[in-house]
Amino acid sequence: MTEDIHETITRMTDAFARGDVPGILSTYEPDAVVVPAPGAAQSGTVATGTAELAAMFRQFVDAGVAFSYGGHEVVVAGDIALHLMQWTAPGPGGRTTALSVAVLRKQPDGTWKMVLDHPFGDTVMHQAN
Repeated sequence: MTEDIHETITRMTDAFARGDVPGILSTYEPDAVVVPAPGAAQSGTVATGTAELAAMFRQFVDAGVAFSYGGHEVVVAGDIALHLMQWTAPGPGGRTTALSVAVLRKQPDGTWKMVLDHPFGDTVMHQAN
């Protein structure tokens, strides 16, 4: 079962590397929510729905953002899965490394799609108390 979840993540990351926005979107449910930047979840600035997600991913692809990915960890409870993965990307201030936290739901056809995606899931760990 975790192989199917890894497959969804691999399809998304491969599509991202190709600049294939429709391919990226195919790994998300239509009303999925993605946190586009560190701290955005706290301010309520998230991308949701196919049109917003497409625009957000198009901006990342057009900017030439390239990621490398670390290991995966998956926890499954019935038709819901939690996926954790480290990623790294070059940025204006040097390399950025963060923890991607995604929640996936099993679809009626047996595939898995992302419902929530927080690529900066460890942001709270780096904030002052």
